[in-house]
Amino acid sequence: MKDKKKVLLLGPAHPFRGGIADTQNYLAQNLIALGHDVTVYTFTLQYPKLLFPGKTQFSDEKAPDQLNIIRKIHSFNPFNWSKVAQSINRLNPDYVIFRYWTPFLAPCWYGIARGIRKTIKKIGLVDNWTAHEPKFWDKNLTHLFSSQMNGFASLSTAVGDQIASDNPQLPIWKGFHPIADHLPKAITQEKARKALGWPQDKKIVLFFGLIRKYKGLDLLIEAFSKNPLNRSGVILAIVGEAYEPQQKYTELIQKLNLNERIICDFNYANTQKSCKVFCAADVIAQTYISATQSGVTPLAYHFQTPLLVSDLAGLRTPILEDQTGMITEINAEKIAENLIQILSDEKLSEFQPSFQKVGDKYSWKSFGLSLMNFMGQL
Repeated sequence: MKDKKKVLLLGPAHPFRGGIADTQNYLAQNLIALGHDVTVYTFTLQYPKLLFPGKTQFSDEKAPDQLNIIRKIHSFNPFNWSKVAQSINRLNPDYVIFRYWTPFLAPCWYGIARGIRKTIKKIGLVDNWTAHEPKFWDKNLTHLFSSQMNGFASLSTAVGDQIASDNPQLPIWKGFHPIADHLPKAITQEKARKALGWPQDKKIVLFFGLIRKYKGLDLLIEAFSKNPLNRSGVILAIVGEAYEPQQKYTELIQKLNLNERIICDFNYANTQKSCKVFCAADVIAQTYISATQSGVTPLAYHFQTPLLVSDLAGLRTPILEDQTGMITEINAEKIAENLIQILSDEKLSEFQPSFQKVGDKYSWKSFGLSLMNFMGQL
């Protein structure tokens, strides 16, 4: 193609697991589909075991098609960083995209970026700019990273605004979190519940994803003990690996006498399992205490499951724009009231036409075109 570009992505990708790795794979595949030459450098070591709270950092799924993924980056070995920079200079891409979601990576990205020749444009693709559980050194580390970038792209307007506040001199594309185009097709609720062993005759609310303090799972559990939700037969399904002691939540469930109404599955959900739990649920609950965007939202869009989300800029914006769910105040009483409202058959049916309209708006093709256009102007 006439404007074919050579693009290098840095960050987690297969064989690493998780939402960021998955979206890195999707981005690479879609840039290739647009006719660009794409290489992915991922980690030889991403997190030391001491700092990783999960069971494993690696995926059990097959490698994505088409991708040239090379394990090359050691996240905390400075001797590795200059070698990676030299390798990038030999590759001589037009653009290097640094995936940024944690200040932990700032020294690594800085160490690599400063060794890349100036003719190569460096772009930060940012999931989180402000840490959900901040430390006093975060701001200095993030500034270190931004000092080497030619521009930024984000996966939400909320994140883009945060970047712009700290970097008014740098160009920023405020993007969106695309809907994955390689996910399984939705199955019927009946079939999904049968496969999972979930009851067929109850309304089910799903909490999905890695369990961390800022996601407000304790508030959601507490809501099931509040009027009017406590008098309903609604069930809560918790599906996700706990990145803090899961005993915190099982003890709360027991204390509130909710054992019969809450399903706990504290395991990481791969693509096939994600399909089942989203299709089995009536509503996805994101009762987060803080958030600037979430990969759960596009999953819900793909499987056409309405959402109840906290009144936070990064969560409410797509829900309000697309009419795909409801917004709730961040307290247990209001969450209980709003869950009863959204779970009514009449309310649930209102959202389905909206899901039919959002596919093209949040496509990876649209994201890739906009990102390449932005980088071409740097």
